Formats: sequence, C-alpha cells, structure tokens
Amino acid sequence: MVSRRLFLAAASTLPLSAAPLTARAAAPSSTDDLAALTSLTMGAQPITVEERRARIAKLQDLMARQGIGAFLVESGSSLDYFTGIRWHRSERTTAALIPAKGQVIVVTPAFEEPSVRETLQVGGDVRAWDEHESPFQRLSQALKDIGAAPGGVPAGKVAVEPTTRFFIIDGIRQVTRDYDLVSGDGLVRACRMHKSPAELALMQVANEVTLAALRYAHAHVRPGMRAADIAALVDTATAALGGRPEFSLVLLNEASAYPHGSIQPEVVKDGSTVLLDVGCAVHGYQSDISRTWVFGTPSARQRKVWDTVKRGQEIALETAKLGIPVGDIDKAVRRYYEGEGWGPGYRLPGLSHRTGHGIGLDGHESPYLVLSDTTPLEPGMCFSDEPGLYIPGEFGIRLEDCWHMTETGPKLFTPLAASLDQPV
Repeated sequence: MVSRRLFLAAASTLPLSAAPLTARAAAPSSTDDLAALTSLTMGAQPITVEERRARIAKLQDLMARQGIGAFLVESGSSLDYFTGIRWHRSERTTAALIPAKGQVIVVTPAFEEPSVRETLQVGGDVRAWDEHESPFQRLSQALKDIGAAPGGVPAGKVAVEPTTRFFIIDGIRQVTRDYDLVSGDGLVRACRMHKSPAELALMQVANEVTLAALRYAHAHVRPGMRAADIAALVDTATAALGGRPEFSLVLLNEASAYPHGSIQPEVVKDGSTVLLDVGCAVHGYQSDISRTWVFGTPSARQRKVWDTVKRGQEIALETAKLGIPVGDIDKAVRRYYEGEGWGPGYRLPGLSHRTGHGIGLDGHESPYLVLSDTTPLEPGMCFSDEPGLYIPGEFGIRLEDCWHMTETGPKLFTPLAASLDQPV
C-alpha cells in the first residue's frame, strides 16, 4: 500500500506457486534474536549495463515509430531505469535527453557532475551548468544538437516523462518555442510495465527480506509498545537482512481502520489489532507486504473480517487471467465483498481503496488493480494484492502480497498469510 515514508509511523491453499526463501540464507525463526539475522541479499545482482542499453534501444525504436525526436526525463526512477543515474530531485535541474537516435545527453549542476557521472552506466555526454546559468538553455542546445528541431526528422516533437515537474517543462518553453512537448507516459508504460527476469529476481529478494523482517517484528511485539517502537523493529531487521528500508507503516487499534493511519496515539494491549505495511528496496527494486494480526485474544468479529480479507486476496489471484482488463480483478473482489455485506463500491465500512497497484522501481506504478484500468493483463506485469476491509471507529484488516503474471497464471513472490493465528 505505502509508497513513501511520509506516513504515520505461511502458505496459501491456492494452486499458485510462491518461491520459497532461498538457500542464500535461512529465514529467521520466530525465536531468533537480531544478532542471528543474516543478509538475504548477498547474491542479488544489480541490473547490468547491457540491460539498460537494451531498454534505451527499445525506447528509441518506439520513439522512431511514433515520430518523436527525443525523450526528456528528470531525476527519478525512470532516469535510473534507463541510465543508472540515481539522483534526488531538488530545485536544481538534473535531466537527460534520450534522442531517437544517438547517445544520451545529461544536464546537471557543475558541482554535481562527478557524482552524476559515477552512476551513469550507459555512456553519453554530460553537460554541466554553473549556479548562475540556466539548465534550460543547456537542454535547448542539446535538443538542437540532436536534431529534434524544426527541419529535423521528426520535427520538434519531444516526449516528457510523466512525473517531470512543471517548472522544468515551463523553463524549456521560456527559452524556446521550437519544440512540441508531449506526454511520454505511453513510452514509459511500454518499457517499464513488463519486468525482465533480472528485475523479477531483485523483487523476489526484496519481498523475502520484508517477509523475514515482518516475522521478526511479529515475534517481538510486546504490551505497551507504540507504533514507532514496532516500526523500529522492522527497520532494524530489514537492514540486518540486507534490504534498504523504504517504509514501515504501523497501525494499532482504531488507527488500523484508516488505510494510512491516524495521529491519535495508540499502544499495544490485549485484543489490539496490529497492522504492519512494510517495504524495502534491493538495488532499487521494491517490496510491499502487509500483515494484520490480533495481539492476545481476537474477537469473533476480528476473526471473521480477517478471513474475509484472506478470501478477497485469493479471489484476486483466481481472477487473474491473461488478457483480461486488470480492473476486472478489482471488480471481482468488490462483488464478493458486497455479497458479504460490505460497501457497496468504495463505501465504508468496506474496501475504500483499489485492490492493488503495480510495483517495481516505484512502490506504486502502472497498471493498477482498479475498476477503471482497462490495461490487458500480460506476462511480466507485477502487482500488490491488498483488498483490505476497514470499519471506522473499530479496526481494519489489510493483507498484502506481491505477485507477477506468467504465461501460466499469477505467481506470488511470498506465500499468503496462513491464518489469523499464523499471519507470517
């Protein structure tokens, strides 16, 4: 569910394959101490230079077919995806132009140039700008140099990566009106929606790390703990297991009824609903797993809701067939929930958010398991499966696991929770 840190802080019976924790290192048992946790990521292989160059070649082929002269992408996951550059966003523009033919051109502040070059894996030209200069002049000149200008072939059409901030687009327009800046969303989707074997392998490891960290946290929750205490357990375990913590959302008691929590302080006590939504990154690729359990003795209502959400997860996976609109998965889960008296639709008490989201380099990326998404389900697509149920004023249950589509059906990265009594 969660894609950033700015929030409050067993095997399935389905005939679906979930890769077991590998022999790289054994997962910790519920009694292991932190010192016993060992890295699960030692054998994880980063994306190769050759794969990044193949990505650029695919992008360039798509651009040539669509009459686009260049692709503009600023700092962020797409810049990493194509070039290997991992750079934060700030008011100082770092961006790349990928021409329909030729090498990448990167524009970056002069004092950042050595650091940017350090992660640029695909070669190309790096053009620096000093603090008193305009990066948009550099980008405009680069567009002229690659021929994406009036009189060039094609004439002046530049696709912009969809998360690129407006001030960069506006800055280019202030410098020159020679270019038709169009959305590059279709290009990004065509390249990033389908994960390669190398990407799937990294996501597999990331999910194994997160499940092991959840197992550790589950074994160490004690009465009186606050959400921040439990989040610290998860983050510490994640780091010990070799992952980079991305988020650890912990919702206790009534806070669990609100998907991203509440500012009201809560502590663990007998009968507490404990909801953890956790993710990490391994070489940039992310996991996202949620587990909910009851500390102490669950009520009949808590158990019933937990079992209903578990069945919702199973229905999502049973519905996943090649070629169907991904929104049909969301539709099937809501049909079941409404039959159980929840909703209807997105109404509470019920499922107020989509059934799942795409995942990869970003915690949330297209396509989405939501009613309106008509994208056909294809091999290599990766999703979360998280059809929670939320009862304002009481509690909420969310179970979440990630999976990818194959030629023979959906494949889980980690097993679904077995039961309320064995949630991890």
